[in-house]
Amino acid sequence: MDFSHILNYKKIRLKTVFALFLAFMSFKTFAFEEQDSVLKAEDTLHVAAVEEHKAAEEKFDPTVTILEHISDSHSWHLWGHTSLNLPVILYTDKGLEIFSSANLMDEHHHPIPYTGKFYTYINEHEHIKVVNAEGQIDEAATAKVLDFSITKNVAGMFIAITLLLIVFLSISGSYKKRVGKAPKGLQSWLEPIILFVRDDIARPNIGYKYEKFMPLLLTIFFFIWFNNMLGLIPIFPGSANVTGNIAVTLVLAAIVLVVVNINGNKYYWKHIFKPDVPFWLLPIMWAVEIIGVFSKPFALMVRLFANITAGHIIILSLVSLIFIFKSVAIAPVSVAFVLFMSVLELLVAFLQAFIFTMLAALFIGTAVEEHHH
Repeated sequence: MDFSHILNYKKIRLKTVFALFLAFMSFKTFAFEEQDSVLKAEDTLHVAAVEEHKAAEEKFDPTVTILEHISDSHSWHLWGHTSLNLPVILYTDKGLEIFSSANLMDEHHHPIPYTGKFYTYINEHEHIKVVNAEGQIDEAATAKVLDFSITKNVAGMFIAITLLLIVFLSISGSYKKRVGKAPKGLQSWLEPIILFVRDDIARPNIGYKYEKFMPLLLTIFFFIWFNNMLGLIPIFPGSANVTGNIAVTLVLAAIVLVVVNINGNKYYWKHIFKPDVPFWLLPIMWAVEIIGVFSKPFALMVRLFANITAGHIIILSLVSLIFIFKSVAIAPVSVAFVLFMSVLELLVAFLQAFIFTMLAALFIGTAVEEHHH
């Protein structure tokens, strides 16, 4: 009997089964590889997400945070994502332009260009710049724009001046109404400080002409003190770093410089231009004395600016330690030091107002002092 066809059939069936087995194994291998690649892709995405989350956590930069708090701004942060948008006032070569600072930022507080009547503007690090059609900053056009905006520090000064007017107009009214009577209320609280400025600052340093300069010294003292105290309040209407702005201390020092030199008598100018030294030393003494005329108010400017700014930086640095170390153990220590520094800054606020006023009175006293032979 011929079994060749049966054997051929079995061979064909075995080959078919073997081929199907190979196909199944290939498909299974491919499926496993595909699943493995999917898992690897998911792992890669997970790792990327974790890395991104870590990067977001590590994104805190204390330098940027501190500089934002101590620098001037075209808006006043109130709470959360809420800010008080201040007016931008620009005087250009084409005319006056006024608009809200809200136009210069998006909903995420990122700077965006704003097209005004004359130019397109952008807020670059709290400096208003002119942008050309290509979106680049036009320095030539920017130089033609004068910025008279009401910034955070300007608004802070207006608040301090308003408080000064309210306080001293109230005290003045009390003195007029209560002639010959004991001080009462706000008058009784501030009278010792006013007498302190008169008896311990003006009289000893200026002499019998002190009354002429009392309004100036009282204004300088209380202006600096009020702004220092408001700067320690972390919420509106405080937190403006007015006396930590060198432009403000520069103006205060310039006022003292002008008052000293306008009221300087003949002895003051003789000491500068005709000192009692040999003739050949006169050119050197002129240089030294003229430098001294400007170095004294310069020292006033830098001292007040540096001390107030340093206090703000120290407090903000101590707060930043909580976010840098991200440790529960650091928080109580940091808060304790912040409270200690805040109490110390209350003393510094008064002390810096006293030192600036005392040195201003001393410089005025040297200019009006009479020499009797």
